Amino acid sequence: MASTIFSASKYSDSLTVVGISICTAIICESISWLLIYRTTSYKTLRSSIDKASKKLESMKTTSNPNLIAKKSSKTKKIDRFESSLKESNRDLSLFKFKSGAVVALVLFVVFGLLNSLFEGKAVAKLPFVPVRIIQKMSHRGLHGHDATDCSMAFLYFLCSISIRTNLQKFLGFSPPRGAPGGGLFPMPDPKTS
Repeated sequence: MASTIFSASKYSDSLTVVGISICTAIICESISWLLIYRTTSYKTLRSSIDKASKKLESMKTTSNPNLIAKKSSKTKKIDRFESSLKESNRDLSLFKFKSGAVVALVLFVVFGLLNSLFEGKAVAKLPFVPVRIIQKMSHRGLHGHDATDCSMAFLYFLCSISIRTNLQKFLGFSPPRGAPGGGLFPMPDPKTS
């Protein structure tokens, strides 16, 4: 009985940080949904990016890269689609900026609260000794010289990145295919350059 209480208290700090990170991710995605994802202008912009990226992808796969003559009408059309896609991505980034400020404020407040709760306290134990640059982040603000101690800031950072990204994918809020980070932003084709 005493060993189960000890093991539960041993992991309670790390579970608290993970739980708060999950709650923060849900709050941030709710704010983003309220300010961005539910609006019709976002939905139309996202569908236009999806359509343009699919059209651009099909145009690039059907074009013959071996013809390096003067620009044909097809390459001019591809350039037009690429510039239109870049412009739509810029509009999408500006559209997401307003919720980004609110989300940053929420994350700043939560991080300040957690920092005051776990100041100088190791919340987890790493199963390895990290490389020097990672060690500076993972051991930030901790007393002692045990390199396997993990600070709240490092654990919260890792949880926030992974949980929020996966929550966005699960809810369908991940960036559209043609958006930066969406998987198809126009990249130079090595065959034509």
